[in-house]
Amino acid sequence: MHQLFSFLRHWLLRSGNAHGLHSPFVFGLYTTVIRHTGEFAAFPRIEKRRHELLASEQVLEVTDFGAGSQVAGAGGRRRPVRDIARHAAKPRRLAQLLFRLVNHFQPATILELGTSLGLTTAYLALADSRSQVITFEGCPNTATVARETFKKLNIKNAHLVEGNLDQTLPATLAALSQPLDFVFFDGNHRYEPTLRYFEQCLAKAHENSVFVLDDIHWSAEMERAWEAIKAHPSVTITVDLFYVGLVFFRKKQPRQDFWLRY
Repeated sequence: MHQLFSFLRHWLLRSGNAHGLHSPFVFGLYTTVIRHTGEFAAFPRIEKRRHELLASEQVLEVTDFGAGSQVAGAGGRRRPVRDIARHAAKPRRLAQLLFRLVNHFQPATILELGTSLGLTTAYLALADSRSQVITFEGCPNTATVARETFKKLNIKNAHLVEGNLDQTLPATLAALSQPLDFVFFDGNHRYEPTLRYFEQCLAKAHENSVFVLDDIHWSAEMERAWEAIKAHPSVTITVDLFYVGLVFFRKKQPRQDFWLRY
């Protein structure tokens, strides 16, 4: 019920479209990237893999360190791969938005907090083969399937870090020699970890970095986290698309928050 109420509030009371957008940066981003409807050569390949996973009879013993799935809940349990592909993997529309964002901004270093079966990772990695994608997955069995996805799609620029994100993220960031250009946060749908991961990644970010937060209206707790991030002194522009939130740190842009329909 919380998500439904939040969606109606977003759609009916807050959000708009390109009309009335007074920020040239956000107007261009919205009209040429977010609302883009064209196909890219990588899309059919990744979606073929999605269909394979949706038809899979394999069952995994899943370990979940985060807030859990909206469908299946948290904790260790046996789950069919096809159910994970249906409920936990990012839907085609959102994954392809991430592809277009990477294609547009051309980040060199990308972090993905939450690999799942590797479908979203594939969209991030295949958007620009020159980029380095570091993706984090807590469940060993799910990570194995993700690696199979990378192999089937011949992805060479994705590196999977396995283990509890609370330990693996700080260690990976400490060893990272280059700044972070793009981060997709989908690792833990709770207030405190979301803000902690945001702050940890922010230490490696720069003025042109792009942060994307998934499920910002998933719960009241996630909405609190989103509001706290919007109010962060380093943040200059946020774009609320309901399903995801985009965060920018562009110092030459005026401080603004946008609610847009997607």
